[in-house]
Amino acid sequence: GLVGSEMCIRDRNMSLQKTYEFDQIVNDITNHEQFLKLKHELHHGISRYEHSLRVAKVTYTVTKRLNLDYERATRAALLHDFFTDKDTAGYNAKDTLKVHPSIALLNSKKYFDIDEKQANMIEAHMFPICSVMPKYKESWIITGADKIVASHEMYRYKAQMVLGIWLIFLFNIIACLLYTSDAADD
Repeated sequence: GLVGSEMCIRDRNMSLQKTYEFDQIVNDITNHEQFLKLKHELHHGISRYEHSLRVAKVTYTVTKRLNLDYERATRAALLHDFFTDKDTAGYNAKDTLKVHPSIALLNSKKYFDIDEKQANMIEAHMFPICSVMPKYKESWIITGADKIVASHEMYRYKAQMVLGIWLIFLFNIIACLLYTSDAADD
């Protein structure tokens, strides 16, 4: 993944000017020691860092085009999954879906200046699974962007990873059967 000013290398979906502006909005977050830990957290078949960047880029593009508060929305989108697996170790998968937005908000407030609007954007991103309802247009956009990006990632990366594991498993069974068959013929 790209870090900080390296992100200015042209994103195929954004103009050079927009890529630069995006980088200026998120640079302090993407280079933060705690946020960089997300590069080592698996999420939808890729890192949580990459997932968060994707959601932030979609949010940036949509909110800027709609003339909304794109800077704060982009930062909130980047922080929407700001948690590590260690933060959710005591929860099962279903409960993690419900509590991780609050954990992400706590982590965001701990390291960055988060206002009330951004807090809602982060904490409501799992609506209706979580109980916090989006109050702002930007909150709804982040919620939608997260679902779209996650669906793409699950299809594009995780499904291929699962398929790959099954293919390796089948290959091993076939190889084992062939080896067993050859050994029985001897």
